[in-house]
Amino acid sequence: MSILMDDTTRVIVQGITGRIGSIQTKWMLEYGTKVVGGITPGKGGSIVEGVPVFDSVADAVKETGANSSVFFVPAGFVLDAFLETVDAGIRFIVVVPEHIPVADVMKMRSYAAEKGVFALGPTTPGILAPGIGKMGIMPASLFAPGRVGIISRSGTLSYEFAGLLSQIGIGQSTVVGMGADPVILRNLPDILERFEKDEGTDAVIIVGEVGGEQEEKAAGFIARQMTKPVACYIAGRYSPPGKRMGHAGAIVRGTSGTVEGKESALRAAGVTVLDSPKEVTAWAKHHKLS
Repeated sequence: MSILMDDTTRVIVQGITGRIGSIQTKWMLEYGTKVVGGITPGKGGSIVEGVPVFDSVADAVKETGANSSVFFVPAGFVLDAFLETVDAGIRFIVVVPEHIPVADVMKMRSYAAEKGVFALGPTTPGILAPGIGKMGIMPASLFAPGRVGIISRSGTLSYEFAGLLSQIGIGQSTVVGMGADPVILRNLPDILERFEKDEGTDAVIIVGEVGGEQEEKAAGFIARQMTKPVACYIAGRYSPPGKRMGHAGAIVRGTSGTVEGKESALRAAGVTVLDSPKEVTAWAKHHKLS
C-alpha cells in the first residue's frame, strides 16, 4: 500500500503547458501516473502529451473527475491557483515551486486546513508511490515497491536513501517530499501519522536537515504515538550559524535548529539516528525490512 496516492488518484497538472510542466507530465505518465488533465488559463482545448488542457480547475474536475493536483506554476501565481484548486474540490495538492512568499504559504496552509485539504510543499520534489505513480520531479529509476516509508525535507537525499535501499532489495511504500521552506503546508507529524496507520508500511525513515523545528515536533509525536521503527538522518552538521544552506528553511539561528538539538530529541523518542546515509542499510537489515 501507499499513503496519499493509490489506484484511485486522478491528477491534474497546473502549469502543464510550461517547459517544466510539460516535460514532467511526460515523465509522470511514463511512470504510470493517472494524469487526466492540465490547467493553463487561456490555453483550454489544447493537448499536452495526450492530456487535455482546461482553462480552469473547475472545468477539469467536472470533465475528468480529478481529485489531486500538482503545481508547476510560477511562484507569484501559486496562491490564487491554490485557492481555486481547493474551491474546485481537489483534496490532495503537491506544490513543487520554490520562492513562494511566506505570507502566501500561510494563507494557503490556513485555507487547506479549513477545507480539509492535504497539501505538500512548497519547494518539494513531490511524492512517489513505487509501482503506482508520482506527482512531482522524483527520478523514478531509483525507487522500488516495498514497505519502508521515507519522509524528506531534501529532494536529492530522499533519492539517495531510496537508492541505497533499492540496491539491497528493500523497497519503499511511499516517498514523501514534505517541503523545504520555513513555513510548509503540512508538518512532519501529520505525515508520520499517515505512515503509522498504513498497513503497507513497516518502518519509516526521516531525512531531515538543519533549521526549523520539524524534527523536534516529530520526536514528540513518535514518543507518544509511533509503534513502527523510525530512523533519521540530519543533514548539515557543519553548517555555520546564520547562513542559509541551500533551502530557505535550512538555517541555524542561535541555538535553534541545530543538528545536536534535533538528534537529542529524536534519540530521546527512541529513534535510531544515522550518522551517514549509508548506515541505513544496516538499520534496515537489522529490522528485517523488505
